[in-house]
Order: sequence, then structure tokens, then C-alpha cells
Amino acid sequence: MRVPRIYHPLPLKCGETIQLESDAANHVGRVLRLNADAPIILFNGEGGEYQATLVESGKKKVSALVGEFNDKCIESPLKIHLGQGISRGDKMELTIQKAVELGVTEITPLFTERCGVKLSGERLEKKLNQWRKIVISACEQCARNTLPIIHEPKSFETWASEETNELKLNLHPRASHGINGLAEPSDGVRLVIGPEGGLSDTEIEYASERGFEEILIGPRVLRTETAGLTVISALQTRFGDLG
Repeated sequence: MRVPRIYHPLPLKCGETIQLESDAANHVGRVLRLNADAPIILFNGEGGEYQATLVESGKKKVSALVGEFNDKCIESPLKIHLGQGISRGDKMELTIQKAVELGVTEITPLFTERCGVKLSGERLEKKLNQWRKIVISACEQCARNTLPIIHEPKSFETWASEETNELKLNLHPRASHGINGLAEPSDGVRLVIGPEGGLSDTEIEYASERGFEEILIGPRVLRTETAGLTVISALQTRFGDLG
């Protein structure tokens, strides 16, 4: 049986006994139904992981004894910052989850002209917290010990105008080459993916004027939740750690 991996947002130290926070405690005690003495793995998102053993596992309290530290790192050598047009329903959640599994370093949700999701104030904060929980859950599943950053949503224009040395990429059918035609990026990749309906002509031109290189990913038109994951996979295969 695979040893469960649990995220703990506070510093960890070998030999100390820590109490798991509510979400993690509920997962361990109620979902996994682990008993005292069961082994788990703890990580705090800053690199490396700790072997641990449950001391107490009840409905109201779950605690664990922190054991040996393992400086395990499975981060890709390729840094990818995904700018994802906010999509409806569970499409955005799926994109975030799978992008984390595929090794992205940063994600910025983008408000675009064709974005059909209206978020502001308390609703925006609630959605951002939900996305961050998805990032944590994905790291627990895929064994990443460094949490990718998910930034607060911003406008496409603001994000596309930021100063960066990253290789800027945008999907477009008029592009003359695909991933194999790219030079190896020395400072990572900044990839923009539009929402349902894609980026508008104005946004595509705006991106081009700010140095975004247009690339092809094949002859078929992909949905927003497929497009980003396909490009990330191709980039990781070409320049990262997917064989």
C-alpha cells in the first residue's frame, strides 16, 4: 500500500510531534481511516519530505511524530509559468490539477475578453483558496515536495506586459512551427492559453507585440482544458523531464 502524503503548511522538525490541520486531519482520520502507528509522509511545500508516524488518529484530533528528513526533489529542470484564461465549471480545476502533475512552476488565472466567469471580492477569494487546495492535493498525489505558485487572477494585458526573460509562447494556427522548432529556453517558459473561445484577435495581436512567439500544436482544434496540458507535456518532453 502506498504511504499517504500529507501537506503541513508549517515548519517541520525531526523528533517533534505535530497536530495536523483540519483538512489534513479529516483526510487522514475520516477518509483514509488510518489508525495510530500508521506511517505517513509529511511535506510543507518548501522542498523535501519527512517520514512520520501517526501518534493519535481520532475524529477530533490527528497528530504525528516527525521522523527522518528526505531531501527528495522531482522538480522539472524546465520552469513553466502558465497563464490560463479562466474557464467555466470544473474545466479550470482540471487544468490546474493536471498542470501541477505535469510540473508547472507557476499558474496565473487570467481575465480575458472571452472569459465567461465573473469573479470579484469574496467570490474571487473563495475561488482562489479552492484553486490553492487543488494545487496542494495534486502535489500530495504526484509526490512533488515544492508547491507551485498560483497567483491572484489578473487581466491578460497586465500579465502579458510583465517584464520577464522567459520564452513567451502563444498557440495560433497561423504559426509556422511547433515545439520542435523552438530553441531551448534558458530562463523558462511563459505560456498563455485562452479560455473557451480562445483569445480574441485583439489579444493575440497584443501578445505578439509583446514578444509572444506563436506556435502550432497539431492540426486539430483543442479545448482550453486540453490545449494547455498538451503544450506543457510537449515542452516537458522536449526540454524537461518527460521521456
